[in-house]
Amino acid sequence: MSLARVVSFDGVTDERIAELKSEIESGEQPEGLNATEMLVLHDSSEAKTLAIVFFDSEDDYARGDEILSAMPTGDTPGQRTSVSKYDVAIRMTA
Repeated sequence: MSLARVVSFDGVTDERIAELKSEIESGEQPEGLNATEMLVLHDSSEAKTLAIVFFDSEDDYARGDEILSAMPTGDTPGQRTSVSKYDVAIRMTA
């Protein structure tokens, strides 16, 4: 079963989302992350963002959580307000 690391951020501007999009599209994920997918949801009117990172196993999740938790504040979308771990119970793509 897949796992998701769901992180909420406050204080995220449209400009910061544009910067992150450019960085992500032009680079590779951090070494050892082993994420299978990432989804970023942004509410510009509230300056809030949810980042959802998917992993295939507990080991990949644990390593990914360690790497992402150690990221410098300047590399994140905004002020981290929560981090949660979820089982991916249902997943559908078109």
